[in-house]
Amino acid sequence: MSSLSWNLSRTLLMAILDDRLSDRFVASLVWERLGYLPPEDGEGTWLAGPETPAEWSEAFPEAPEVIASRPASVRLTRSIPKESKQLLKQQLQFAGYRINELYPRRTRRATAVNWLLAWLASVGQGLPEQGVLPPLLECPADPVQGHPGDPPVG
Repeated sequence: MSSLSWNLSRTLLMAILDDRLSDRFVASLVWERLGYLPPEDGEGTWLAGPETPAEWSEAFPEAPEVIASRPASVRLTRSIPKESKQLLKQQLQFAGYRINELYPRRTRRATAVNWLLAWLASVGQGLPEQGVLPPLLECPADPVQGHPGDPPVG
């Protein structure tokens, strides 16, 4: 696999759970690990590449919005191996969101983090405590809508 744009770390994954990074950024972390290729000009649509698993490239020839799209989020959930379903709790001590924080965006972000942890386990990598972070955003004023520029959640 080509080099990844961001290395995963506890600090990066916690920033996702804390809603301090955009949904598009979170999706791109998943896309590149699924073998989707970014557009050469940096603008536009990511496309399935030769390393994209067939079950993904056939269902989603263009990289799906794994936070905004329910079908993509469901596929992501189902692709987490059973033995990795509890990694959020085991590795991040994440007990879940409070009832008043339960929005599709937030639960799908937790799914994406769990999937990223499962991906790390599948490639035999541990989770470093610290890592390089992109600039953190303020928590969105409306957690249902997300950050400016996030695609609408369906």
